Amino acid sequence: MHEAVRWQKSTFSDGGDGNTCVEVAALSDAILLRESDCPDVELTTATTAVAHLLAGLKAGMQ
Repeated sequence: MHEAVRWQKSTFSDGGDGNTCVEVAALSDAILLRESDCPDVELTTATTAVAHLLAGLKAGMQ
């Protein structure tokens, strides 16, 4: 049985025409990503990969 998925919209979603935005859901062992206008297509990645990506982005912003 799959875990319940709770999608959250990006805080950068402006809600304008088309209302497209990135949505994310966290599972116990993975992160799911999708675009709101195409909810049937999901990208699954490891939590550690996302943590490394975010750390690299933050380091580059300093």
